[in-house]
Amino acid sequence: MSTWKTGFAGLIVSAALLAPLLPATAQNTDVIAERQQLMKNNAAAARAANALIKGEQPYDAAKATEILTTLNTDAQKFGTLFPEDSKTGGKTEAAAAIWEKPAEFEAANAKFVADTQAALDAKPADVEAFKTAFAGVAANCQSCHQQFRQR
Repeated sequence: MSTWKTGFAGLIVSAALLAPLLPATAQNTDVIAERQQLMKNNAAAARAANALIKGEQPYDAAKATEILTTLNTDAQKFGTLFPEDSKTGGKTEAAAAIWEKPAEFEAANAKFVADTQAALDAKPADVEAFKTAFAGVAANCQSCHQQFRQR
């Protein structure tokens, strides 16, 4: 066997033996899937809210409460779904800024929780009250996506 083949074979064996010693880049695809499902829930809730606001669906205070409850419940859980091992993997749209600026991300999520709770507490009885309550909630979505979502 020529020297380069022997050297190459040695390199392959060395790499195979050393691979277990290298730090693993774990990819927590379960938590990625969970946060993606929450975002799908939020998107469906936002579409339902817009249908109420635009008059595509008759205003129903119970439906408005359901929408805001979904957004609030999901927001409370959402902030916990970004462990270090979920930066990559799956089909994530989470921006690196989530892990690079954790305080800002936590503050944005806390604001969303507070604003969805305030909208719930307002108990919007008619479409105009719902429109007002939902405006602050929707502004949070856009602001957070601009900072913490990659496309």
